[in-house]
Parts: sequence; structure tokens; C-alpha cells
Amino acid sequence: MKISIVFPSVMYREGPEGVAKLIQAFEEIGFDEMDMFDHVVMGYPTATRRAPFYTPQMPIMEAMTVLSFAAAITNTIRLGTGVLVLPQRQVTLVAKQASSIDTLSAGRLRLGVGIGWQESEYQALGEDFNTRGRRFAEGIQLMRSCWRDEHINFAGRYYHLDEIAMEPKPPQRAEIPIWIGGTKEPQLKRVAALGDGWMAMTAPGDPPLKENLARMRELLVAEGRDPATFPMQMSLSPDALDREKRKRFYGEPGLMLERTGELRELGFSHVAMDCVPIFQKGYRSVDAMIDYLREIYRTLKPELRD
Repeated sequence: MKISIVFPSVMYREGPEGVAKLIQAFEEIGFDEMDMFDHVVMGYPTATRRAPFYTPQMPIMEAMTVLSFAAAITNTIRLGTGVLVLPQRQVTLVAKQASSIDTLSAGRLRLGVGIGWQESEYQALGEDFNTRGRRFAEGIQLMRSCWRDEHINFAGRYYHLDEIAMEPKPPQRAEIPIWIGGTKEPQLKRVAALGDGWMAMTAPGDPPLKENLARMRELLVAEGRDPATFPMQMSLSPDALDREKRKRFYGEPGLMLERTGELRELGFSHVAMDCVPIFQKGYRSVDAMIDYLREIYRTLKPELRD
């Protein structure tokens, strides 16, 4: 089982040296991948807009920029997004950014993508929130064409490229893994049809994890894909309804080990651990977080075998 660690942007407060020290520690400890959470801006609540899931002033560094920084100071850890909100960005530019990061990291990129939920962010970036699902599927096809084709010709409903070149090609070519996040039925269908993997999570209002997992497997079979070999990742967190365990979870590595085993039994090949709840538990310096991450990794290691 593989484990990804989600970089906590709040650590920008310790400056570039602190950020570099933490990222290099992720690699040295043994984590398989560092992922970046993605939001460009957050909208304040207004008379016509509900408050976002997160405080609007939550610090979030730009994902592709941080991955480029990480590529320069690491050697083996894989680098990814979990997830990049693809339709609110210029897709051809994302393809170029991904190709460049893959080149500079010697083929270590995994691109996790989703459709997002924040209309105000789409507006701030000049993209249409209402067409995001349709543009998402087309955007994935466009990126793969950019990474693969010497002569890029793409005639979609939303994206059009006529005799275009994008060089250099990434080391992984069109095989840069594109993992898709989401829990709703339309996004599960996109995972099955277009994804190289599924980034799962649980959120209030979602069906139980086992139900979503069963549905994911049904959709994979319908697409002629083998659920047994299709990679799937779940966030390392307690059940959304278990409020008591949620209070204790990130302060007790034994609970994390128990949950990792449960997810392995369900068929997940990867787990992803967010560092922000660890920061909130009191590990607020880079050194304190590194020490605690070592303890967590040692505890989880029995489940992190191939």
C-alpha cells in the first residue's frame, strides 16, 4: 500500500528554508508521494453566497508552483495534485506546466484533477462554472494529446487546437497518470471512463464509502476495466459520522493504523494523509511536525507493503 502526504501550505510561515526542510523530510521518512491541495482564491460569504467549506483566509499556496519547487530539492518522492480544479484553469497551460514538472522531476508527476465546487473561484479566474463537467472530460483528452502528439490537432466542443506543437514532451509522455477525484455519480463515471486512478474521500451528504466503492466497481466493469487492478486512493481520515473518533484521530497513530488496514481490506491501494489536522493538533513548527510524521510512518509501516 502506498501513502501520499498532503503538503500544509500554512508552513509558508517558516520561509523557503522551512518549506524545503519539510518537503525533503517527507522523502527521507519514506512517504511515496507529496500532493498539493488546490485553490487559487477563496470567496468571502456575501448576501448571495454561502460561506465556503474553509475560512476564506486559509493560506493555500499555488499547487503547480510548489511542485516545481519540490522537484528541484527532491530525488525520488513522487509529486502530485490532490486535486487540481482543472476546468477553472487554461487547460493547454496546465498541460504545459505538467509536462515541465514531469521533465524537471525526471518523470515523477501524478496529476490528480477534479471539477471543484466554488463558483466564485471560477468567476475570479474567468471560467464558466456551469460547463465545468463537460469541459473537464474534454480537457483530459486535450492534455493527453499535448503530451503525445507531435502535431496537435484537437477539435472539441470547448477546446480547439489546429496544427500546434508542445515541446519538450514529458518523460512519461501521455502516460502521466491522471487520477480523478470526486464522489458524485457524474464524476464516478468520468473516473471509470477516463481516469488512471480514483481519488476518493468522504464528505457530509455523500453515500457511505462502501456504497460508493461498489458503484465505482460497477462502472469500471461497464467500461471493460478490471476493478481488481484499478488503483484507488482514500484520504486517511475516520468515518465522517464518527465524531468521537474524529476528535482523537490525528493525535493517535494507532487509530491511523487501524483505518489504514480497513481501507486496505476494502481494496484501496493508496491512502493520503493531510498535514493540516496534524498542525491543528499542536505540531505547529516544521521540526515538531517532522518528528511526529516519523512516529506516524513507523506506526503505519506494517500496512505500507506492496
